[in-house]
Amino acid sequence: MSENTRKLEDGVVTDFTRDMSYGEYLHLDELLTSQHPLSTPEHHDELLFIIQHQTSELWLKLVLHELRSAMTAIAGDDLKTALKNIARVKHIQRTLTEQWSVLATLTPTEYSQFRGFLANSSGFQSHQYRAVEFALGNKNAKMLDVFAHDAPRHDELKTLLEAPSLYDEFLRYLARHGHDVPTELLDRDVTRAHVHTPALVATFRTIYEDAERYWTEYEACEEFVDLEENFQLWRFRHLKTVERTIGFKRGTGGSSGVDFLARALDLTFFPELYAVRTEIGS
Repeated sequence: MSENTRKLEDGVVTDFTRDMSYGEYLHLDELLTSQHPLSTPEHHDELLFIIQHQTSELWLKLVLHELRSAMTAIAGDDLKTALKNIARVKHIQRTLTEQWSVLATLTPTEYSQFRGFLANSSGFQSHQYRAVEFALGNKNAKMLDVFAHDAPRHDELKTLLEAPSLYDEFLRYLARHGHDVPTELLDRDVTRAHVHTPALVATFRTIYEDAERYWTEYEACEEFVDLEENFQLWRFRHLKTVERTIGFKRGTGGSSGVDFLARALDLTFFPELYAVRTEIGS
């Protein structure tokens, strides 16, 4: 190495007239020209705002890919594969949460200078975010109304709404493996959000208090708790980023803003896995 320059090795490919390149494989021409600021004159910080949300959507696409695989695996009694999927989702969740720190560099003054160009577009309209909520069990059929104008997205969400959630599949797995899961949960209307069922807490208490015997189920329970905790941390970080950027203004999509986001913190995916902690050892 001389003059602070690294010499290319002889085997490094430089001719892509016939072979596929990195940019072609990733469709970078398409990806890197998909940012279209609307502000006039174009505001310097709008690109940050667009890329923040586009990258989040890419990560959400991968989260859904892994959650669908996990649900299929659990339904096929392959809990090990499902736990690998969930482990990957957890790392993505941490990335998504930390990503809010980049958007938080956008000051209220800067955002106010191009916010009006967003019109009624809002993250609330993210079909992938809603799909993740549905996959984890927080179903709400009224959310489909937001996508009535977009048939493919509406149909995708409707399919998830009508399918068992990750938690539904896990409870069915537990029942198949000899655990006492209330029949009303196994036969429930999966288009509705799962709600706390006290009778299920005893089932989880048995697993937690004999972890060595039920290690696989025990490990899965803790992975599910990690999923929910990470999701709630993301929600909270979202709320605080919005609060520091627009204060208590209404959201661009028509919501009350911070207050509406705060109420999402009361929503839960796996309530019995938290409730059981009160019972363990008592």
